Amino acid sequence: MSPFTATIIYATLIAGMFYLDRDSKARTSPALWIVVIWMWLACSRVASQWLAVFGWTGDVWPRETPDQYLNGSPLDRNVLSVLVALGIFVLYQRRRKVLAILAANMPTLLFFSYCALSICWSDYPEVAIKRWVKALGNVVMVLVVLTDPDQLSAIRRILSRVGFIMIPVSILFIKYYPEIGRGYNPSSWEMYFAGVTDNKNGLGTICLILGVGSVWRIVQLLKDDNVNRVRHLIAHVTLVLMALWLLLKADSMTSMACIVMASGLMFATTLRTVARRPAIIHALTLSIILGSLYALLLDTGGGMVATLGRNPTLTGRTELWQQVIALSGNPLVGTGFESFWLGSRIEKLWSMYWWHPNESHNGYLEIYLTLGWIGVSLMAGIMVIGYRNAVVAFRRNSEFGRLMLAFFVASTVYNLTEAGFRGTDPIWFVFIWACMVIPALRETGNPSPQDLVLYPPPRDRGLISQTVCFGTAKISSREKRENLRK
Repeated sequence: MSPFTATIIYATLIAGMFYLDRDSKARTSPALWIVVIWMWLACSRVASQWLAVFGWTGDVWPRETPDQYLNGSPLDRNVLSVLVALGIFVLYQRRRKVLAILAANMPTLLFFSYCALSICWSDYPEVAIKRWVKALGNVVMVLVVLTDPDQLSAIRRILSRVGFIMIPVSILFIKYYPEIGRGYNPSSWEMYFAGVTDNKNGLGTICLILGVGSVWRIVQLLKDDNVNRVRHLIAHVTLVLMALWLLLKADSMTSMACIVMASGLMFATTLRTVARRPAIIHALTLSIILGSLYALLLDTGGGMVATLGRNPTLTGRTELWQQVIALSGNPLVGTGFESFWLGSRIEKLWSMYWWHPNESHNGYLEIYLTLGWIGVSLMAGIMVIGYRNAVVAFRRNSEFGRLMLAFFVASTVYNLTEAGFRGTDPIWFVFIWACMVIPALRETGNPSPQDLVLYPPPRDRGLISQTVCFGTAKISSREKRENLRK
């Protein structure tokens, strides 16, 4: 089949998936497209890379020297800055909701405030400021989603709009445009598959996130008796099968293990025995996280890792960890926000490794290197509060909370062998979203759903007559009886 014919077929497939998954009842804001574009770039390649693919030579990619990596791309910076500015403009229009959410999420606010403070002791403060603004973009995009009038539909649409394009196009590139979708390791000339990304780990990451999103939809659709569920199931089952095929091609064991664990947790929480007993949910979650921690970091013999086809050094990661720890700065405050992989440190590491690492392949170690033990402690606070929020969300609304738990677990385990807590990494986006608590606002009069922050409602013993949860008003049993009498 020629590439042109394949492109037409895949374009038809993508259009068909969007058509099957259409939802005329969803009422999401047009501002959601800002988040979708942000995720398209985060899940694939930056703007300068895409232009380079199509023959543009006005920027330098890949970063072949430490100086090029230090300076970055003005084009990419401008594109992301425009998206962040648009997001901030939207949030200004919704400032009342935004302030309420920020006030309820002090651990996240403190973490990013400390990140800004750490710029003061960075060796490259100008670079650190630019990277902080880029990282803040994830928070802006999460807030755009959380303040959407129909938050649940907003999450569905983001995952589908990104997944229905990124996954099929990755297969198209790998099979019919190998000069874009494949690459070769310069040392061994071994071929790897990248799809719309620029490396196999990036491909594994988007398959993990978008695959978990579609599994979540499948779980809910199987419980739903809607007459339209069959067409939705066809679209999402197709996406999951394509994502699994890509994971096998990419040979990304971290992402494969994470999607299996997150999907298993979602299916387990559909059982009444599990859903009604928080202790079982805690046990399942802790078993997944602690089991992964033991297999990857504490199993000195490497037996459990070997069953996944990996060596005990995690493909050289443990050796890299020793090197970066030896070069780490102040253990209390670190080297400054995203400032470790700059200057003399990156020059030394690039002279040691042909593949020119720009991350430690461990999200928690990355935080330690740049923010020290203070940063690690603040991240631990986000994780503890975030897990509590996810469990509370599950108790209030099982569909929404199920996805929060899945993304929390997947992100936590993923960062044991990859650095996902940084920049515009999509793992960072879903982790921040999964950890956010959304307070209910007290209103006077008869507020509309669009005027309320959606979740979760406060724990009052009295009546909660004006709280809206995912667009559906919650009324007390007393109000129900009065309505029946009327």
